[in-house]
Formats: sequence, structure tokens, C-alpha cells
Amino acid sequence: MIEEVSEKNIEDVLPLIRAYQEFYKVSDISDARNMEFFSQFGSGNSAGCQFLYRENSEVVGFATVYFSYTSTITAKVAVLNDLYTSPKMRGKGVGKKLIEHCREFAANNDAVRLQWVTAPDNEKAQKLYDSLNTNKSTWHFYAYNT
Repeated sequence: MIEEVSEKNIEDVLPLIRAYQEFYKVSDISDARNMEFFSQFGSGNSAGCQFLYRENSEVVGFATVYFSYTSTITAKVAVLNDLYTSPKMRGKGVGKKLIEHCREFAANNDAVRLQWVTAPDNEKAQKLYDSLNTNKSTWHFYAYNT
């Protein structure tokens, strides 16, 4: 079951956020900082929303969508910034259900597309993404720390 993350259930998703950050080798993980950061998203927030997936009352996945804009198509876009499924639930459709939920959320909030990036070595995730009716970009992703 997919739920919107709110003050009522944010503590339930924090262990998965930590696991996600560990997966991507984040060096300075802080549950307090995660709580503060992810608390800013939710229902009616123009910045975005976070969703969790429960299986038998256990949180086994989450996704975070942020809104942005693109000048090339002069439109609002939704960025699937985070998608994580606990290792024991991978391959069981949780990630796909979260992506589809985020796609619907994006459309309902006037975004013309849902877009995301993943690490080149995250082949398991790429297998899922390639199975969807998506367009794979050939663009390169750059980041400049400030």
C-alpha cells in the first residue's frame, strides 16, 4: 500500500532513507537532518512529495518527487529524486508501483513528465527502468558543489 509521507509516518521511513544513503555511500548520514529535510514535503506542497510503500505494516520502499521546470520545453517537470526498495523486496513490483504512483502524482500536479537519473552501475534499477515505457536519455549529468 502506498502512503504519502507526513508527520504521522515520517519516522517509519527514516530507516529506509538511511539505507538508501548508505547504498549511495553518503559519508555523513544524519537521521535528525533527514527528519528535518524530508518533513518539508507533503500534501499540497509545491516543492514536491514523498511516498512510502508498506507491505504487511512494514515500510519496504519509498520515493521522493520534486518539481522543477525546463526551458527547452517550457514546462513544469517532476523529478523522481529518490527511489528505494529494501533488498528483500526487490523484483517484487514495489519499485514499479512507486514509479507509476509518482507518474500519476506528477500528472495530477500539471507536470509534463517524470524524469530521473541513476548511477551507471545500478544495473538492477536500470533493468526495471528499461522495462517501462520510458525514453532513456543520452545526456550527461554534471554537479558542481558550492
